[in-house]
Amino acid sequence: MSKAIASMTGFSRSEGEYVGTTWSWELKSVNGKNLDARCRVPNGYEALDAKVRSELAKSFKRGNFHVNLMIDNKQKTIKLQVNEEILQQVIPLATRIGNELDAVAPSIDGILNLRGVLELVEEEETPMDQEKRLDLIYISLEEAIFQMAEMRLQEGSRLAEIAQSQLNDIEALHKKASDLAATQPTALHDRFKKQMAELLKDGSPVSDERMAQEIAILVTKADIREELDRLAAHVAAARDLLAQGGPCGRKLDFLCQEFNREANTLCSKSADVTMTSIGIDLKATIEQLREQIQNVE
Repeated sequence: MSKAIASMTGFSRSEGEYVGTTWSWELKSVNGKNLDARCRVPNGYEALDAKVRSELAKSFKRGNFHVNLMIDNKQKTIKLQVNEEILQQVIPLATRIGNELDAVAPSIDGILNLRGVLELVEEEETPMDQEKRLDLIYISLEEAIFQMAEMRLQEGSRLAEIAQSQLNDIEALHKKASDLAATQPTALHDRFKKQMAELLKDGSPVSDERMAQEIAILVTKADIREELDRLAAHVAAARDLLAQGGPCGRKLDFLCQEFNREANTLCSKSADVTMTSIGIDLKATIEQLREQIQNVE
């Protein structure tokens, strides 16, 4: 069963909130030879680095990832709390002063209004809350990775379409080269005879046998049928890889190198300007294909 082609370029973001703490994950990926991740997390969350790398390895084979976790815990719950230590000092002292001065005993309101008896404190998290928040941060990470995978698949689909179009262009240029190659022996024969006639018009004639030998050597040197056959085979192999899908970027990149090798040989063997022009167009199209393939996972 074929799999979808995935790009190595993508971006995703997921957010979460729990008990006044908010966070967001941002993931960016670009092309790379292997799977590599650079993770930035706040102090106290360093253990998430290993989790990030483990989760990325489950979903991706290649790409350079930049992962950033931002946490805002400024919205902690504030509550009023009685400072028991100060209260235990204030009550006996207020009672004693009241008795000595024969005054009315201090009221509760009066005691609570004394500075330091009531204080505002941040409500401390329980271990259960900490564990719950960490679990939710993990879930947000998985959501960001899922979004990243979806985006890379969408981009990969577009890359596959572009690659197929460029392979069509290579096939069209291959056909032009093949059609021209079929006429080359006759063209070489006529050109060689004309050149020899120019050179030897004042000297001894060359035998038809020697002429045939020289022409055969020229035709052999200019024969590009092997290069054209290999070029056709590379196109078929590239189409098979695109059809199979999955992480095929390395193999496609290797095929682009082979494409280029055949195009270079075709240009070096070219016997006329038209074939050279076809070879140059081939090289340009192959380079465009290679640029797209380098983004395939």
